Amino acid sequence: MRKKTSGVRSRKSTIVVRAAPRDRRRALLCFDGRTEQAAIGRSGLTAMKREGDGATPRATMKLIGGFTRRDRVSLPPTPLPIRGIRRDMLWCDAPDHASYNRPVRAPFAASHETMMRNDGLYDVCLVMDWNISCRRRQVGSAIFFHLIRPGYEPTQGCIAVSLSAMKRLIRHMRRGMVVRVA
Repeated sequence: MRKKTSGVRSRKSTIVVRAAPRDRRRALLCFDGRTEQAAIGRSGLTAMKREGDGATPRATMKLIGGFTRRDRVSLPPTPLPIRGIRRDMLWCDAPDHASYNRPVRAPFAASHETMMRNDGLYDVCLVMDWNISCRRRQVGSAIFFHLIRPGYEPTQGCIAVSLSAMKRLIRHMRRGMVVRVA
């Protein structure tokens, strides 16, 4: 429970992600006075995101909602809309397909990401509005806020944090909240 000040609840609305010193594949994530370690794309940050470049877009993105593996993770209450991941859930990353950068269902022949992964990265997977509300081909897809690999290995362009950090953050996340990658 957050403290109330003058009868008004403080509503933080921006998560700031900055590249960490000395390692362009890691980041520091700041929110509500806390700093968490994070991983970003293997190519660091970029202002010119392209499909498959391995970079995290330097951008301001709104949180849309998310997915979780309810069979593996129990999340604290959150105002962010969260859906359970099913075995047939995929995410299209084929730039020439009509469903580019959209969720799709298996079977699906075009290039895609499997949402129900064995490695646990998408056990909590939040969708940010990168190239979704206004899609452009080849500008990047499946830019998620998800769980980290051991050793904070870089992502393919997403932002990743530990499960404990995700559980601390998700309590305050809501649809429309801003993630600013600077």
